[in-house]
Amino acid sequence: MSDDIEKTLEEIEALFAQTARELTTDGDQVTLHGASPATLYFSDRPQRVVGHLTTKQFVDEWGKGENSFAEDPPNAVISFVEKGDQTPEDAIVVLKDPQIDGDSLTYTVDMLEGSLPPKGELVSVFIDPFGRPLSPVSLAGINRRQRRRGR
Repeated sequence: MSDDIEKTLEEIEALFAQTARELTTDGDQVTLHGASPATLYFSDRPQRVVGHLTTKQFVDEWGKGENSFAEDPPNAVISFVEKGDQTPEDAIVVLKDPQIDGDSLTYTVDMLEGSLPPKGELVSVFIDPFGRPLSPVSLAGINRRQRRRGR
């Protein structure tokens, strides 16, 4: 990743989105199969910056810099559809140790809320910004607040 992109991502507190054809889980790991080669990033107002980097770049940068994801693992919402279902479900996790192999991306996960099925389809992963787990504008934070309001 270029220094310009890295600086921009830190300045805008970028959130990240990844998609995949399906997921499988095995204990404390989740593997995204048919993962998109691009990881999208975006920011909230007022900047409204949108861009992408390769998923390989995203994984390669995992442990670099201050407040890296290796140092402070991000929370994420994993959204998926189980075979035969029409409505997406989601789980909130902490992502660690990404490993990429072809179009498969594997994370070690700590479950925070919900559960992951052995197999799911139409997967989206929304990752909190660097150093800001469950920030007020994060997707995981918004999801958490909505669930609490529903209780």
